[in-house]
Amino acid sequence: MYQRIHIEVSNICNVQCSFCPIVERPKDIMSVEKFESILSQAVPLTRDICLHLMGEPLAHPNFEEILKVSKKHGASLQITTNGILIKKFQSLIISSPAIRQINFSLQAFQDNFPERPINEYLDPILTFIKRVFIERPELYINLRLWNHGDKSFSENEQLISYFEKHLNFLLKRKVDVGGIKSKKVFPDQKLYFHFDSRFEWPSPHFPHQGDKGTCQGLRNHFGIHADGTVVPCCLDKEAHIVLGNVAECSLSDILAGERAKSIREGFENGYLVEDLCQRCTYIKRFKKD
Repeated sequence: MYQRIHIEVSNICNVQCSFCPIVERPKDIMSVEKFESILSQAVPLTRDICLHLMGEPLAHPNFEEILKVSKKHGASLQITTNGILIKKFQSLIISSPAIRQINFSLQAFQDNFPERPINEYLDPILTFIKRVFIERPELYINLRLWNHGDKSFSENEQLISYFEKHLNFLLKRKVDVGGIKSKKVFPDQKLYFHFDSRFEWPSPHFPHQGDKGTCQGLRNHFGIHADGTVVPCCLDKEAHIVLGNVAECSLSDILAGERAKSIREGFENGYLVEDLCQRCTYIKRFKKD
């Protein structure tokens, strides 16, 4: 049983953030039919389905149908979005029983539109939050600020202050991303600020880091690209480690395959089997001192 399975319904985004690498794969949008086929196989294997790997899920041309199919199969969805389209979809999201959590990547607007007023972006998110408090109090909302420790961290003050002012709370500014990364805003609401540091997306061109280490890939999660390619890790954005494709083989057979088994057993025993893993700096986060 996995904690989450990432299903990339589209690798196309409506912005290009400086902290997100350009997707080199061909642009692709998963059809509703393919999504349903994959979802029916994935739901029994996991707690949550995350509509995220690359791309903006709210920009999928059939996003409403994606939610209908998710409800039909009893999926518990996490959606990660830049929030730019939240005004258009807020009623749909709030009314969908399939959605358990929504994550807003708050850096996206300032990164792409530094000259535009921030209220233009934040006001619809605030409206969404207030509606959730009344209409869907069980819905988890994460306001993500994943730039701890870099030069843009000071920009967070404007974002945090905006929500403090309009929701009437005071957030403690001390952050320890090595410990508890989330700060709950209100005791009786599921609204959180989530802090983390930036990371490098792994690349086969990076220097070799060694063959010892571990990762959560294929242990608590894995990813499925828009074309159906299954990868062991949500950071394998270009499918360098192909375990199989759900268009050619069942998901259960792919996960039971020799390559997946070898990777999983390697992680469990502190050994990095794949070349990409041996060049991944994110793995350092799982190193025990």
